[in-house]
Amino acid sequence: MFDYDLLVVGSANADLVIDVERRPAAGETVLGGDLAVHPGGKGANQAVAAARLGADTALLARVGDDAHGRLLLDSLRAAGVDTVGVLVGEAPTGVALITVDPSGDNSIVVSPGANAKLAPADVRTAVSLFLASRVVSTQLEIPLETVVEVVRNLAPGSRLVLNPSPPRPLPTEVLAACDPLIVNEHEARVILGDACVSEDPEDWARLLLAKGPRSVVVTLGAQGALVCDSSGVARVASVKVDAVDTTGAGDAFTAALAWRLATGADLADAAAYAARVGAAAVTRRGAQESYPTPEDVEAL
Repeated sequence: MFDYDLLVVGSANADLVIDVERRPAAGETVLGGDLAVHPGGKGANQAVAAARLGADTALLARVGDDAHGRLLLDSLRAAGVDTVGVLVGEAPTGVALITVDPSGDNSIVVSPGANAKLAPADVRTAVSLFLASRVVSTQLEIPLETVVEVVRNLAPGSRLVLNPSPPRPLPTEVLAACDPLIVNEHEARVILGDACVSEDPEDWARLLLAKGPRSVVVTLGAQGALVCDSSGVARVASVKVDAVDTTGAGDAFTAALAWRLATGADLADAAAYAARVGAAAVTRRGAQESYPTPEDVEAL
């Protein structure tokens, strides 16, 4: 019935990365290392990560008719992603400015560029991709009205995975379609707003579930993750590794979880596998370049 395990609808950016000894305070200038340009963006990252793991993957996104756009298309195709849904033009390719400190933590500022031009009409035009996809994954680096249109075009029997990053309040219609909603601590607090009355992540998971998603995953970095559905909350252990660069690790986690759900795994098993994929990703520099193959995951 489905031609694709996963359809990713989201952003495609060029990541401009500089290593720094420490991130600057307000009004401060610090010297960094050499500038590196990598293919990135949450949508493109998830598509590449899933394809590298073996998923039949397509991407619906928009890039500019420029060198950064060609970099992204080359990276997607090299990973085995079907780029039939990648639209070209209307604005320059989006850019993410990333600083990475010696511990591997990063700070990111995104200029959306062409991502802001991915419109609801583009989703409707690509309805054949939705009908052919078992799982659809999306994020919030594209317009919220486009994400709403994604929800309205899901195929019967398909499943929506949403990582609300960068976070913002979500319409009830979108929350109700999520299975799961995947959030980190910061995203959980923004989505919960005034309802965030606890410092316990297990409470966050339950409170988020009460907002309407069919299931919730709360990622906790080195502390692993929590999965929550109508049966309750369960903890997923982390995998201990030496982190080199956390850029794109959350996208690797989301992609791996979405793909495992497409293969029929339950939520806890999918999250446990995703934790291993995310751990493998932080042991290498960059986003897409760091994403593991199944053999890399097994080696952990």
